[in-house]
Order: sequence, then C-alpha cells, then structure tokens
Amino acid sequence: MEPSPAAQALQFLPLALIAALSLWMTVRILRKAGYSGWWSLLTLVPLLHIAMLWVFAFSDWPAIKARA
Repeated sequence: MEPSPAAQALQFLPLALIAALSLWMTVRILRKAGYSGWWSLLTLVPLLHIAMLWVFAFSDWPAIKARA
C-alpha cells in the first residue's frame, strides 16, 4: 500500500526545518564575521560547503579589520 501524497509531504517536513535552521544559523555567523549572508547558499552545494568553511576559517574577517 502506497502512502498518500500528504503523508509523503510530511516526511520531508523535518528535513526542511533542519535545512532552514542550518541556513539561518550560518547567515547569523557570517554576518557577525562581516561577510554577506548570501554566502550561506554555498552550504547547499555538496563538497563546496567544506571549501567555504575552510576559506572562512583561515581568512581575515572583515569585522575584525573594521575594529582595528
């Protein structure tokens, strides 16, 4: 017996909530570091998000430069 379309849609709800929460947290962190929140969209691309984290971890943050 195949589940109804409504039941199938409800299966993706937790995944959508986790993805939205993850993007929201990434935007907040990037804004505090002085970067645009649009960079968080790179987290949706497999393997590119690892490179993005690597670059942001080892680069000079604009927010720190602005304080000096």
